[in-house]
Amino acid sequence: MSDQAGPAGQAQSRNDEAEAAAPKERETEAAAQADALAKMEDQWRRALADADNVRKRATRDGAQLRAQERAAVSLAWLPVLDNLELALAHAPAGAQDPLVEGIAAIRSQAIDTLARLGYPRIDAENVPFDPRIHEVVSVSETDGVPPGTVLTVLRPGYGGTDTILRPAAVVVSRAVTPDRG
Repeated sequence: MSDQAGPAGQAQSRNDEAEAAAPKERETEAAAQADALAKMEDQWRRALADADNVRKRATRDGAQLRAQERAAVSLAWLPVLDNLELALAHAPAGAQDPLVEGIAAIRSQAIDTLARLGYPRIDAENVPFDPRIHEVVSVSETDGVPPGTVLTVLRPGYGGTDTILRPAAVVVSRAVTPDRG
């Protein structure tokens, strides 16, 4: 009888050991699964952040590209606008010619279009010289205005202080000096 109890007793102790080891294995397996889940969650969050960065970069790059193309097209139209102004400058003064009026209307429309595109006309006189929007072509000595004042605009510019398409070509005042020689 003791022979039968021996192997049965050993089988029982093995089952007890297996049952005792099973929770440890489950805990180890649960910890491994938790680690794997944490890694997957981290990868998922990183992928979301990367996707958000790509979206933001694409939006920014698209806006920059549109602004560059808008500037390129506007710059290509400036000679056309300059030629319209030359045509008007050569028109007879005081004439009520429909052709001259049509050219003047087209010129005004072109100026308004450039302003709507973000490039307003720069042609103000008697304002302080601003190197961001003005290009000095000539300097004139005068006592009538403070030094550094725009006296004449020879060629209008287009743009603002941050988005300049073409600076205005101007004549700027300088203080009169008694002996320049």
